[in-house]
Amino acid sequence: MEFAQQQKPTGDGKVVYPPGVKEITDKISNDEVVKRLKMVVKTYMDMDQDSEEEKQQYLGLALHLASEFFLRNPNKDVRLLVACCLADIFRIYAPEAPYTSHDKLKDIFLFITRQLKGLEDTKSPQFNRYFYLLENLAWVKSYNICFELEDCNEIFIQLFKTLFSVINNSHNQKVQMHMMDLMSSIITEGDGVTQELLDTILINLIPAHKNLNKQAYDLAKTLLKRTVQTIETCIANFFNQVLVMGKSSVSDLSEHVFDLIQELFAIDPMLLTSVMPQLEFKLKSNDGEERLAVVRLLAKLFGAKDSELASQNRPLWQCFLGRFNDIHVPVRLECVKFASHCLMNHPDLARDLTEYLKVRSHDPEEAIRHDVIVTIINAGKKDLNLVNDQLLGFVRERTLDKRWRVRKEAMMGLAQLFKKYCLHHEAGKESAMKISWIKDKLLHIYYQNSIDDKLLVEKIFAQYMVPHSLDTEEKMKCLYYLYACLDTNAVKALNEMWKCQNMLRSLVKELLDLHKLPVSEANNTLMSAKLMGIAKNLPDAGKAQDFMKKFNQVLTEDEKLRVQLEVLISPTCSCKQAEICVREITRKLTFPKQPTNPFLEMVKFLLERIAPVHIDSEAISALVKLLNRSIEGTADDDEEGVTPDTAIRSGLELLKVLSFTHPTAFHSAETYESLLQCLKMEDDKVAEAAIQIFRNTGQKIESELQQIRSTLIPILHQKAKRGTPHQAKQAVHCIHSIFNNKEVQLAQIFEPLSRSLNADVPEQLITPLVSLGHISMLAPDQFASPMKSIVANFIVKDLLMNDRMAGNKNGKLWTSDEEVSAEVLAKVQAIKLLVRWLLGMKNNQSKSANSTLRLLSAMLVSEGDLTEQKKISNSDMSRLRLAAGAAIMKLAQEPCYHDIITPEQFQLCGLVINDECYQVRQIFAQKLHLALVKLLLPLEYLAVFALCAKDPVKERRAHARQCLLKNISVRREYIKQNPLAQEKLISLLPEYVVPFMIHLLAHDPDFTKPHEYEQLKDVKECLWFMLEVLMTKNENNSHAFLRKMAENIKQTKDAQCPDDAKANEKLYIVCDVALFVIANKSTACHLDCQKEPVLPGKFFLIQDKDFKNDKEYLTAEMRQMLLTGKPKPAPVLGAVNKPLTVPGRRILTKTTTVADTTTNTSSNSSPLASTINKNSNSSVPPESPESRVQENNENPVIENEEVKKAEQSQKGTPQAGTEGTPVKRRGRPPKSAASAPAVNEKEAAVVVVAPAGAGRGRKRAADSNSSTESINIKMSKQQQIDLQR
Repeated sequence: MEFAQQQKPTGDGKVVYPPGVKEITDKISNDEVVKRLKMVVKTYMDMDQDSEEEKQQYLGLALHLASEFFLRNPNKDVRLLVACCLADIFRIYAPEAPYTSHDKLKDIFLFITRQLKGLEDTKSPQFNRYFYLLENLAWVKSYNICFELEDCNEIFIQLFKTLFSVINNSHNQKVQMHMMDLMSSIITEGDGVTQELLDTILINLIPAHKNLNKQAYDLAKTLLKRTVQTIETCIANFFNQVLVMGKSSVSDLSEHVFDLIQELFAIDPMLLTSVMPQLEFKLKSNDGEERLAVVRLLAKLFGAKDSELASQNRPLWQCFLGRFNDIHVPVRLECVKFASHCLMNHPDLARDLTEYLKVRSHDPEEAIRHDVIVTIINAGKKDLNLVNDQLLGFVRERTLDKRWRVRKEAMMGLAQLFKKYCLHHEAGKESAMKISWIKDKLLHIYYQNSIDDKLLVEKIFAQYMVPHSLDTEEKMKCLYYLYACLDTNAVKALNEMWKCQNMLRSLVKELLDLHKLPVSEANNTLMSAKLMGIAKNLPDAGKAQDFMKKFNQVLTEDEKLRVQLEVLISPTCSCKQAEICVREITRKLTFPKQPTNPFLEMVKFLLERIAPVHIDSEAISALVKLLNRSIEGTADDDEEGVTPDTAIRSGLELLKVLSFTHPTAFHSAETYESLLQCLKMEDDKVAEAAIQIFRNTGQKIESELQQIRSTLIPILHQKAKRGTPHQAKQAVHCIHSIFNNKEVQLAQIFEPLSRSLNADVPEQLITPLVSLGHISMLAPDQFASPMKSIVANFIVKDLLMNDRMAGNKNGKLWTSDEEVSAEVLAKVQAIKLLVRWLLGMKNNQSKSANSTLRLLSAMLVSEGDLTEQKKISNSDMSRLRLAAGAAIMKLAQEPCYHDIITPEQFQLCGLVINDECYQVRQIFAQKLHLALVKLLLPLEYLAVFALCAKDPVKERRAHARQCLLKNISVRREYIKQNPLAQEKLISLLPEYVVPFMIHLLAHDPDFTKPHEYEQLKDVKECLWFMLEVLMTKNENNSHAFLRKMAENIKQTKDAQCPDDAKANEKLYIVCDVALFVIANKSTACHLDCQKEPVLPGKFFLIQDKDFKNDKEYLTAEMRQMLLTGKPKPAPVLGAVNKPLTVPGRRILTKTTTVADTTTNTSSNSSPLASTINKNSNSSVPPESPESRVQENNENPVIENEEVKKAEQSQKGTPQAGTEGTPVKRRGRPPKSAASAPAVNEKEAAVVVVAPAGAGRGRKRAADSNSSTESINIKMSKQQQIDLQR
């Protein structure tokens, strides 16, 4: 606006004062000045804009009040009154101010601004005048006059600073409103907001200032909201200068830009309309720290509860999500932390976040993987619907993370979710069903090798899955229904957990028993062994061992502590007693002045594992009551999500498991009465479990519970005679375990069963054979003689040597248990009876074992068809081969029978692992592994796993490798833990398996042409399959030891056939291949080996010193081929020599491709070359995993004409002087025509078998060379067998 020409005051410049007011000069006192000014103020207050006469009259006074005397007056009251007058003057003379000088106006407004500081003190007597001043200025918008001044910005800045500094929580809403009006008019009606003025507003939003003066923050917030349309452009310009152009000098607030953006966004997102695209630019900065700052900011903006930024600005959201994959670790970490708030505040964005969290859950940084879990779990704990199944799946994966911290967080997070939603049902059944898998997953982790994992699972089980703090009935109800809902593997894990805890209790009990014995060196040695065993079950075995020694010393010195520990591990200790004992022991070992006590922590770990926090007599009683309610139909089974039948069966299984670990807790008439009711139920599994519980817990029944005894005996007799095979077994063992007159009881079962055996009714044979076998094993002295005649006259002659019924010729290699004929099931039980009878006798005085082994060998040679009448089906033959192989393996566990098993019989048994039937291979390998891992089988049987390199199914090879790793680790650990084992190294040291492996491979029926590449390649694969695991580490110069063993074998002869030059040559060739593999794998194998290997005399014949075999059996060309693979054939020959395939059939051949070997952890790959010839077996299409699994599921029958043609092709004889080249087929080789067994029926249980050559024991490959139109076509045995089917 233009300033009007100043009007001249009346009286030629004379100042006119209102009536009653004398002249105000510097000659009078301050008090008088104040008195007179108050009257002037009153006059101006009463005046309005229409009083033209008064305006003209008092114009001189208005000019006088703006003089230096008043503006610079030191008296505060004077200045306040003058300011009020000036404010009224601007009101009265508006819109034209009486002051024309710009400098004078500036001085006046700066003066008025300074007076506004008086607003700060609301309790001041003058506050009303200050308020009047503010109100007047705001109402009139007096400061708008300043827009015409060149340096008006200085005035506005001073005004804004003053108002923001004086506002406080004692001001009422009117004060705030007037301040707001005053400032907003300046912003909205001016030409723009300068950076300095903007800074005076924004500075109040910075966290430090915000915390100092909340009212100033609120004022700035309200001001920005009111002026958003005007000020947004200024804000955008400021951020553009700082963020895009990098001009940090434009403002002192440049370093706070991200804090300001966050605050401005919270105030009104419209303030940042033009700023957000600039943030997208900053997200792509090359500076990691800068990206981190932007990510932190945007995380807050996107994650804010009511934020709609993600939906309103999709490009920025997508750009932000890209930072989840940022190269800078702190940026990725910040993104993951943001996800938690985002999931909780914006569930609709979960889908966008899921894929990025998936990638981060596999981040190489441990902290990021950890925070992904925390993010998901926190959101899930707030509301399970916030996390989808995929997100929970990421947590599930991390339970197997390589880092303990991550695994622990994942496991604990899942446990918390389970307790909240499944145990307490905080979100209903639907949510509980959504995460019902958690219980199984957590228990599966118990299979991990790490003791930390096992301990955490035990802790989770005790605190989250079945909280020990619950009362007994509620606790047992949790356990009862949890057990019913677990999957098979989780049940096994839980059983294993209780078993491990029980084993640890036993170790502690044995240690305490040693404390009761006199001190001696032998006693100390035993104590050390026990302490070592206990330490293995605690985290950080090294430290645990030291702490356990210290704990043992404390036990020696403190008898009261020893007594407490004895009570804790006592079978009769209740859960409440256990808590008291743990508390007392912990209190005695606590040192108040020691903040961290690792020794006490370790002892706590031990106490937690051995304390019975769940199971005691009261708990068992509660479980039995629950079981009774399920039987009666009055339980809440359906509400808990299980059927009554499932509840009863799983409840009995639970009690059965607990009967092993807590047998004493079962001893009550009430419990046994309930179990007797279960014995009478129709469910076979329930009755079987009940019998086993009686067997495990009923030692005092005969002496203390006569009523139970009298009821139990007839039931056990009935089950042993006419129950299921499993019931019969348990019944016999139960009688043997709990009754004093067991001889009489067993005789009452044995005699009627032995008289009633009838092979013509095989359905009624199975249970009697099971009972008779177990009776003869448990009481050999009483029943050995009568069993011999049964074996000779019935088992062998009448049952095994006769095929009464024709089998089901469906062509399948395996059928379900229900489809197996009763006759074959009886024969399988007959074979088991023979084994149990021999295991009971434990001697071979009558040579019965030799006869039985010959019978079993004949069974394997004849492929399961002992009579060779071809009545029996392929699937039944598979069952009998498996039974025969398992029987030999079982007998080998008894030393007296192991000694008489010949190498040929050992080979026949081992070759079962290459049987043509997948299920036979699978079950046999499992039995072999279990026996070896318990150190029940001699070391030579470990060599059988080398043959698994030939298995066509990748999963089987992987399983075999895991078995090898486990067995080798168990044996090494056993040698370390048992000093006495050093004397038996030849039977324990894993390296000593190599001689047995070499001998076994030399007698492999497939190894017929020892100079052919394909066969040598097979041998190399088998050798490497074992050697790779053995040579992982070069402990105690083991590589040189392996080399020396192979070299020494070359200086011996094959004890199985010492005079057979070809057999010895094959042995030496296998030795050379082994040396070749070892030398190419290890550079340390050529070192001197001080230890002289001992070779088993049963397999190798030591020669005189004059005998020296230094011949190289592998040519240089063959070595090169074994190293790099067979040269690629010419394309023409490759096309001509394609193997013949049968339409609609698979060729069951393992393909050694690069992908196959690498995905199998290189278990079958050669160590000699980094790549394998890709054209090896290229003519045979590789099996898909699906087809491998279904290897023996179905074998379609081919039309009769095709079968006849196939049979004719089998009968074709090779040309004279040539041998057929077998195509690889994993199974057993066919028996030759001369291999039919001859049975001498006169000799009891003696079966004489014609000597089996190298071509017996497995169905593998057939030799078939036929010439058709000058093209050699090779047909595998598998193809021929498939055609026959």
